Amino acid sequence: MRILFLGDVMGRTGRDAVVSALPGLRRDLKIDVAVVNAENASHGFGLAPDMAEAIFAAGADAITLGNHSWDRKEIIPYIAQQKRLIRPINYPPGTPGEGAVDITLADGRRVLILQAMGRLFMDAMDCPFRAIETILARARLGVTHAAILVDFHGEATSEKMAFAHAFDGAVSAVLGTHTHCPTADHQVLPGGTAFMADVGMCGDYDSVIGMGKAPAIARFTRKMPGERLHPADGEATICGAVIETGADGKALRIDPLRLGGRLSPMMPSV
Repeated sequence: MRILFLGDVMGRTGRDAVVSALPGLRRDLKIDVAVVNAENASHGFGLAPDMAEAIFAAGADAITLGNHSWDRKEIIPYIAQQKRLIRPINYPPGTPGEGAVDITLADGRRVLILQAMGRLFMDAMDCPFRAIETILARARLGVTHAAILVDFHGEATSEKMAFAHAFDGAVSAVLGTHTHCPTADHQVLPGGTAFMADVGMCGDYDSVIGMGKAPAIARFTRKMPGERLHPADGEATICGAVIETGADGKALRIDPLRLGGRLSPMMPSV
């Protein structure tokens, strides 16, 4: 199986780039499952239902969120009925939506997509390790599911790495989001889980993690209220990763993907 995962979609430039490129990426890379993190798609803060529908229509099988899940209030009734939109699984009980989606492909293979959010330097949350353990008690890689993918949305690379090693061999991939900067540590861990601490964002890299430079710099240099942060609107780089799995659901390889914009291009081979 070949899985495409695209990192945080940032503002209009990121949305337009992903919606335009996703159909071709699915075709050219022979993708079986495509997942997109879109928690920053609406002006950098949250996701609106019409934006989610556009990303689904372009070919996303699932969309993940993160710490900006509820920045657009209209997403709350939408997530209740759109099961392919998932928020972190370790939100407290009673939070709208789900943290996992079970997808059945045309050939009958089942794919489980999960999202967990880290706790280091983030909002207080339930334990992501225990939350995933609960799901994996009844979902077995290579037995009940052909692939299991986890989007780990977190600030600290140490927490992401610890999480990946904790579930090495139990899931196909643990892919990091949230910091918007693609890391160079893509690897298949000893137990067969693909890992990358952060796949990067889909947005303008002539920016401060996707936001316009001047107001972002002012927040570091002045301690006074200033201009609201807004996404940079230059050409986007699409960033993500492609994972190839074997018959047992474990990863055979992971390749970064970078397309367009300012970063050096990197396109996985087929």
